[in-house]
Amino acid sequence: MNRRQLMLIGTAALAAGWSGQNVKAEERNDPNLITALPNAKVTLQQALTTAAQEGQPISAKFEVEDGKLQLSVYTAKDGKFTEVLLDYVNGKLAKTEAITEGEDLAAAKAQSAAMAKAKIDLKTAADKAASQNAGFRAVSVIPELKNGHAVASVGLLRGEQLQAVEQPLE
Repeated sequence: MNRRQLMLIGTAALAAGWSGQNVKAEERNDPNLITALPNAKVTLQQALTTAAQEGQPISAKFEVEDGKLQLSVYTAKDGKFTEVLLDYVNGKLAKTEAITEGEDLAAAKAQSAAMAKAKIDLKTAADKAASQNAGFRAVSVIPELKNGHAVASVGLLRGEQLQAVEQPLE
């Protein structure tokens, strides 16, 4: 899987009315994602809690891959990285895959470095972003280092309105 393809909200999408930062042209609007998200009964925060049994969550997002909605959480444990896929209807673990190469590994290493400086976890960041933006649902949380400080870009959705907000992790 190429996490950059749909780096949803972590690097927001202007074409769908996104407001946020770090937008890349190849990561713009996926109308299939907006259409599919109402089918997700599990929250991003619930997925982060469930995925923690596989290691420390270092990012999470809803995405559409091969035309299907999925809920993906990257985890780190003992210097190794795993992508945990959860059933977006019941929240159960569906599949785990080792992340061993390419852009996914580079992203996992960068996210892990950001989380090493974090004083709060991604669930707390997502909860805070959602509570500060009434009616929005967290649909992604991607940490990064900015000027040496850990921050998370939290993707939020309300209806068809998408936005990204930045939450400090320190």
